[in-house]
Amino acid sequence: MEIVALSQISPDQVVVWSWNFITLNVTILYTWLVMGILVGGSIWVTRNLSSEMNVSRWQHFLEIVVSIVRGEISEMTKKGADNYVPLIGTLFLFICTSNVLAVVPGYIAPTSSMTTTAALATCVFVAVPYYGISRNGVLHYVKEYFQPNFIFFPFHVMGELSRTLALTVRLFGNIMSHEKVIGILLAVTPFLFPVVMQILGLLIGVIQAYIFAILSMVYIASALSAEDEDHHAEAKKEGSAA
Repeated sequence: MEIVALSQISPDQVVVWSWNFITLNVTILYTWLVMGILVGGSIWVTRNLSSEMNVSRWQHFLEIVVSIVRGEISEMTKKGADNYVPLIGTLFLFICTSNVLAVVPGYIAPTSSMTTTAALATCVFVAVPYYGISRNGVLHYVKEYFQPNFIFFPFHVMGELSRTLALTVRLFGNIMSHEKVIGILLAVTPFLFPVVMQILGLLIGVIQAYIFAILSMVYIASALSAEDEDHHAEAKKEGSAA
């Protein structure tokens, strides 16, 4: 009961094993578990890939997932969608798997810990300038922070940080609050109602994974589109001058 009570506050506080300064808590343990499932599942599904019409049901399922992710990205970027599929697809699959496994007794979703959601949001925070610089170079990306003039530089920086904080808190708040509600219902209501809420929680977990992935792509796409517009404007000026 003590472990359950602590896990309702934060899975970071539930220590599984420790030695000197090394500590293994529930968040790290179940994060590794999710990573192992995704990596092992990927190896198992792709071990006998086929380009023929008759493929395994798991390969067909994987192709559907990749196609959906690519399609969503294409709607926002219009071009170069394949460049972003590895990041956005990985974020979606990790978060979705973490949330869906919550139906397993004793399992605690790593996404109910702010350390996990902060790490995922940091990946997006780093990815935005990475993709921006990769497309248009350092100069064009940095220049965007000083538009329309240098006074707006701190506001652009604050905007980047606030988006990262929003991604962190949104995912953490939704998953953590759901686990608390389920714990309370199990304690005060019959068994059937919490089961219904658990099923609803699965849907919420998938939706939250989708929202996180979409928002991540929106942030990347907005940075790329702003730089592309600036780049085209400069090219047009140079053409007019010529």
